[in-house]
Amino acid sequence: MSAKEMALNTPMLNELESGEWPSFVTDLKAYSKKRPVITQLLNQLEESYQNRWNYWQGKIINAPGYGGGIIARVSDKADKYPGLANFHTVRVIEPPGWVYSTDALRNLADISEKNGAGILQFHGMTGDVLLLGFDDAGSLQCAEDLMNAGWDIGGSGAALRTLQCCVGQARCEMACYDTMKVTKHLTDTFIHYLHRPEFVYKFKFKLSGCSNDCSNSIVRSDMPIIGTWRGAMQVNQAKVAEFIDEKGMDYLVNNVLTRCPTRCLSVRGKELVVDHSDCVRCMHCINVMHKALKPGKDRGATILIGGHRTLKIGDTMGSVLVPFIKLETDEDLNNLTDFIEKVWEFWNDNGMDHERVGEFIYRIGMMTFLKGLDIEPDARMICRPRTTSYIKFEELGPSKFDGERQIAI
Repeated sequence: MSAKEMALNTPMLNELESGEWPSFVTDLKAYSKKRPVITQLLNQLEESYQNRWNYWQGKIINAPGYGGGIIARVSDKADKYPGLANFHTVRVIEPPGWVYSTDALRNLADISEKNGAGILQFHGMTGDVLLLGFDDAGSLQCAEDLMNAGWDIGGSGAALRTLQCCVGQARCEMACYDTMKVTKHLTDTFIHYLHRPEFVYKFKFKLSGCSNDCSNSIVRSDMPIIGTWRGAMQVNQAKVAEFIDEKGMDYLVNNVLTRCPTRCLSVRGKELVVDHSDCVRCMHCINVMHKALKPGKDRGATILIGGHRTLKIGDTMGSVLVPFIKLETDEDLNNLTDFIEKVWEFWNDNGMDHERVGEFIYRIGMMTFLKGLDIEPDARMICRPRTTSYIKFEELGPSKFDGERQIAI
């Protein structure tokens, strides 16, 4: 049966069209009238949902001059869905903060429709724009057209992956450093590590301007860089009084004071008293009282290490590596890149194949890692994994003593 003759049969996917939110299923159904191969794509996805199985196989395709960035997708059901025999994905480096012009978006759409299925995903887990649905020749021509248009292919394989950041100081008053500037600096400086894989495994940066962590860096990147400040946060007592008059004292107590993790806030009359020495800069009080409270004036960032999704040791959140670093001048940025290269050198010289840096630290211990980088231990680096849900639990089977199942942490 040809792609044009195949009927759409997707009862489970149809459920995703219900509700108030837009659905990709609706979009793909409409697009299938223009590109019949999309009908095959939806039918295979329906089978995946029904059988709870992923029918895609993947590998890396190298475009000339690139060691990665094109992810080959080959269907296990190519005999049934021949249009999916080669349905590759091209990763494209997105601009910092995901700020596009309409002309740029139209250009991406034109290149995608010319060479492939014309499906665009904004954005992948790494942060890239994903152009979907290319055969071998279309993938290589797409890469050529992207480069000619001024775009660059994203990372894949055992390499630096595409950087991702929140919009930072461009639009957010909470940002403690210029995330977009730092992202561009790191991308420009380390672009060769992104295009030519030479690490023991992949390495991801994600940058957030404050500890609200809008790029979700702490659980999705090997080196999260999260904005923070030193010293006292800024308190406008007149605005505190206005907040109390508007919301009431009970609201202040129940929604701000009692939710402070270190209980460093108290109230005296209509003034907010802050024990700044005990503040952990979690941002909750600032988020609620954003007119009255602001981050402190001595701003910078915290560098963490070791966050990633489930692999050998389960999900992990980044641990503090450098409690505070300034990221304002060119010298500050050069110091940052020098430090990153030092981390990479120690990890790649001593890490095992297919071992993320967080797993490497788990294996050798944080003290050994700090010695390798010549960093003095700091109390703020202490990680208490048993207080989080990011632990890998394994069932060991029934105990020979009481028949109950045991859990290993």
